Amino acid sequence: MAQNKATRPAKGQERTKDRKANRRGAARLAAVQALYQMDIAGAGINDIFAEFESHWLGGEVEGDRYLPAEAAFFRDVVSGVVRDQAKLDPLIDDALSKGWPLRRIDAILRAVLRAGSYELEHRKDVPGRVVVSEYVDVAHAFVDGDETGMVNAVLDQIARQFRADEFSRGGG
Repeated sequence: MAQNKATRPAKGQERTKDRKANRRGAARLAAVQALYQMDIAGAGINDIFAEFESHWLGGEVEGDRYLPAEAAFFRDVVSGVVRDQAKLDPLIDDALSKGWPLRRIDAILRAVLRAGSYELEHRKDVPGRVVVSEYVDVAHAFVDGDETGMVNAVLDQIARQFRADEFSRGGG
């Protein structure tokens, strides 16, 4: 009996891990929405942070309740994409099919690809396969299967550049 108890997570540990993952997922979704809004409306980063942190992150908007998001993670992804966009866009362009440069991709998918690429390069605390999977899930919230397949392929290719060690192990 003691051996079983020792191998099980502590009471509440699984739920805490799930809650953190859900809060990060909500932060990713919010970051993509914020980046999209910045791209389309030309909103500044400080205005975006103020709007999202006061109204969207864990709030209710137009009757829809939004999951609480990890605000620091949200800020890191958004500010990181803004800071590194000049470096990220050529990487994404290289991973896209020839003849389809990033500027021809729908704005919401540009936001997904930029956020995913940023996280793959800078957030080594999150496994690469998790990053790819999470941003494919975010893309599913906005577009159909063909486009999510493109997101998966592009982010997988970028992951293999930034995380070659992770993707060479275990059948990647």
